[in-house]
Amino acid sequence: GSGAKPQFREGAGRGTAPQGRTTPQAPPTPLEGNGPLAVLNGTPQAHAANGLLLNLPPQAVTDLPTLITWALSPEANLRSPRLHRNGKDGDPLLVLTPAATAALGLPPTLEDRRALRLPDNHPTLKQLTRAKWQLTRRGFGPWPRIYRPATPTTGRQCVQLAILPWGALDPRAWGEHTSTLPAPELAELLTTYATRVLTPRGSTAVTGLELMTALRPPTRAARNPETNIWESASVPGSLTRPVDPAPPEAPDEHPVVAALYPRAHQRTPDQVLDEEAYDWIRDPQLLTDAECTRTHAVGIDVNMAFAAAANRLTVGIGPATHTKNPRFDPKTPGCWLADLSSLTLDPRLPSPFTPHGQPPTGPAWYATPTLAYAQELGHPVQPTEAWLRPDSGPYLDAWYTRLRDAYLATMADLGITSTLTEPEYLTAMATMTAHKSLPPTMPPTLPLTQTAVLSAIKSTVKGGIGKLRERPQGAGYRPGEPWPALERPTWRPDIRAAVISTARVNMHRKMNKLATAAGEYPIAVLSDCAVYLSSGPSPLDFLPRTPEGKPLPGGFRLGVSPGMVKHEGTQPLLWAVQMLDERLNPARHIKGHDAAADGE
Repeated sequence: GSGAKPQFREGAGRGTAPQGRTTPQAPPTPLEGNGPLAVLNGTPQAHAANGLLLNLPPQAVTDLPTLITWALSPEANLRSPRLHRNGKDGDPLLVLTPAATAALGLPPTLEDRRALRLPDNHPTLKQLTRAKWQLTRRGFGPWPRIYRPATPTTGRQCVQLAILPWGALDPRAWGEHTSTLPAPELAELLTTYATRVLTPRGSTAVTGLELMTALRPPTRAARNPETNIWESASVPGSLTRPVDPAPPEAPDEHPVVAALYPRAHQRTPDQVLDEEAYDWIRDPQLLTDAECTRTHAVGIDVNMAFAAAANRLTVGIGPATHTKNPRFDPKTPGCWLADLSSLTLDPRLPSPFTPHGQPPTGPAWYATPTLAYAQELGHPVQPTEAWLRPDSGPYLDAWYTRLRDAYLATMADLGITSTLTEPEYLTAMATMTAHKSLPPTMPPTLPLTQTAVLSAIKSTVKGGIGKLRERPQGAGYRPGEPWPALERPTWRPDIRAAVISTARVNMHRKMNKLATAAGEYPIAVLSDCAVYLSSGPSPLDFLPRTPEGKPLPGGFRLGVSPGMVKHEGTQPLLWAVQMLDERLNPARHIKGHDAAADGE
């Protein structure tokens, strides 16, 4: 199971927990030894968690093989406990500041901007080879992994480096100034993330994917009853081997697609599954006179929308099987070819069946959650073809729970909890947003480390879901050839599609509820942000209430939990109408800048 049940759950007609009740949270992974990581700054002392200083052997300051050996020693005592009894303990992480990078004889920047790798003839690489250390296929980039193959006597020997001057901490994920923090603060910040989420193993996207595997390991040790020898056995409910995508699920570059269509062919909706997040604006002709008397456009944004969509979601575990004229079953994950073009919907709402929000014009492929919602709206669903995965389970439940708990614990550190009233919550969030946009010369009013951890947790969710369908990277790639990501059991575009489909359906269900119960229609939607016209600047000025003054059941609710909403931004009515007239999406700019470019 996924541990504590969430306080708030997306769903039609589901009640929510009474106000003032907090969600029980799983404790973060306790620190073992000196913690999971150390930050080095070119001196013989390394910074670890809780202000701890670790003494390095003098040679380790300038010699990488000596440093690696120290990181694995009992003196360093850097440990990341496993998150699942069948998993592996994490490897020590060494974070190199510019001073430490220079002391080790590494260049201040990577010359090869495209591959982001140290050239094979660099002295440091020769030094590692002489000391019998190896690099993974990624080579020596911003996040190199340095290891020796495990033997029965030595076991696993592996150290992860993060090289800050080479851009290891992406400012879009970790915040603008994080990589330049003093070493003790950086050690604190990264240790908080490591204990709540996972010791970083690369970008937040890589870590999001690695967290899935850490929580649901593919294999376990099992005794063979015939030979009485311990063997590796697969864990039920885990992704244990790479499986091919169904043709509609595969991205354009995939060998499966190359085998079916000529090179420049543009696949149509009846050939490709297009489950993406919303990017929709209302036709300005459909604004009513009453709406045009309002004064403000107010954006609301769903907290951790993709994480909330992953909660209790049944996804395929094994390969897909092809069937003709199947009977639709909302419990079977997969993709279905169906025609939803005859369903008439209000044009003031985006269609729930397409990312652009325009109604479908003919047969198209849909993930199970989208078709299940069509059925919920009373549409008879008759697929003509499907790729189904009967072997299925709630693969992402533990992942959701860990990230939810990490998010809520970090919000609580910032003073934002589920016990706040709605006005208190809006005020606390506004304080946090104002703090984020302070110029770097101003002293921060909130703990910078916590806002950076929060940003990284959100990026871990989005990046982890994105990595499930990693596209080919690098200049040497030719379409139709396999690429390295396809060898991972976690390369699963079908799971990504199911999560995004669920997030879009959840969004539509709430917008539909506001429309039917209160006559409120959005003017724009971008992913998990919806913009409504309002007679005041706050979400409380337009979000409908029950006669008892409670939030509308099944609608958008202000609050901290994943699936609840926060205030995204407010602009004048005329600004929003002008945006619509120019065919621009107000949801993208409601904060006063481009949310997508900002890594939102």
